[in-house]
Amino acid sequence: MKKGDIINIDVSLNKDGAYGDTSKMYKIGPVAPYASRLIDLTQQSLYLAIRAIQPGLPLNIIGQTIEKFIHGHRLSIVREFCGHGIGLQLHEHPQILHYRSNEHASVKLEPGMIFTIEPMINLGTPDIRILKDGWTVVTKDRMLSAQWEHMILVTENGAEVLTLRDEEHF
Repeated sequence: MKKGDIINIDVSLNKDGAYGDTSKMYKIGPVAPYASRLIDLTQQSLYLAIRAIQPGLPLNIIGQTIEKFIHGHRLSIVREFCGHGIGLQLHEHPQILHYRSNEHASVKLEPGMIFTIEPMINLGTPDIRILKDGWTVVTKDRMLSAQWEHMILVTENGAEVLTLRDEEHF
């Protein structure tokens, strides 16, 4: 890492048989204005998606909300990765897509559902590749990417952010 880089730290844990999952972006020293903008808009897309959650709405409201906002800012969305149900397993159903899709239009948000929302947003192409280490993901055009993740509980009145950080005000 060097000054000017942006990084995402993603933390998953298991406590007494239940999983948690969250991620946050960090700036290494001062960064270019376009990198700060990418980080901020990615976080805003996550917050907008969380605020859109209401019991009875289709699950795909999450992806629709993110895509409308992100495309309005001329950014792209990675399609190969998605949010996920979480609980006794780290990755459970349903998949939470971060783009417009009719795939889960018939699935309704219900109180008690727990899942992650974790949009991965790019300055350039949405296309990615996984490096030889089998873990590191880069955009094919090598442009910057940002990702934020929260674990969400659907409530009777909307959503509760289970991984809310002290510096966040929702």
